[in-house]
Amino acid sequence: MDLFKFAAGQNFPSGSLFLVPTPIGNLADMTIRGLYILNQVDVIACEDKRHSANFLKAYGISKPLYALHEHNEKAASAHILEKLSQGERWAYISDAGTPGISDPGAILVETIKQAGFNVFPLPGPSAVVTAISGSGDFLKYGDGGFQFLGFLPTKANQRDAVIQRAQQAGVSSFFYEAPHRIESSLKAIAQLLEKDRKILIAKELTKVFEEIHVISIADLPGWMGSVKNWQGEFVIGIEGQPPTKSPSAFDENTKNWIHAIGDKVGHKELSEIVSAVTGISKKDAYKELMEIKKK
Repeated sequence: MDLFKFAAGQNFPSGSLFLVPTPIGNLADMTIRGLYILNQVDVIACEDKRHSANFLKAYGISKPLYALHEHNEKAASAHILEKLSQGERWAYISDAGTPGISDPGAILVETIKQAGFNVFPLPGPSAVVTAISGSGDFLKYGDGGFQFLGFLPTKANQRDAVIQRAQQAGVSSFFYEAPHRIESSLKAIAQLLEKDRKILIAKELTKVFEEIHVISIADLPGWMGSVKNWQGEFVIGIEGQPPTKSPSAFDENTKNWIHAIGDKVGHKELSEIVSAVTGISKKDAYKELMEIKKK
């Protein structure tokens, strides 16, 4: 079966940049469209030429490579823009995953788009999305929403500030962490978060020794003691803060002081005061006030 026939009719204009995600560990996760684009473009820009040469060799793809990484992205982007202006088609791949997502590529895309040229992003592998899809009900707080905060900072005080930010969020928060920092980051999480909060730890996603664990902070030290190998890239998730239940009706004490000042303040103003003091929503406060007025 010629699978490339599904990609052959795709839009492929000259003077365009194609962002091609690459597998995060399992070579079988490369998309048909991604392979087709890499076979068709004039040049492939990449984060690391040696890494990408081996990656492309696995698929039998031979193309000129041009290095674009975090240390030269601005200058390299200008070079690629010049080549696109001459009608060439380029692809960009990072070492693993989707370009521009905690990887180089954002400056390149901005440069190309500002100049009025086409940028075509392809869907593909993403470690954070893969971890979330295998996490069960980890997104139960926040109506399925989540926030991705990239790599945790290397400095301890900045890292702890980000962890505390995640602790206060109403949605689950996800980070990437390197193997040489994962232990210290998990210890910080264990110290900063309440014991009943859940945490997700995923490593080696899509690979042979893939692991996805969801445990409470109380169980985290024991789990860490059982780990024999910290190698591999990690995704960490911190469960969102449960929503606080606000009251929807007045208690007797509240009703008493409402009766005492009710004739001196308008219902709209009084409902705002009641809401601020009791935590009841303005809508519910106004409704309760109207019920009291009827009595």
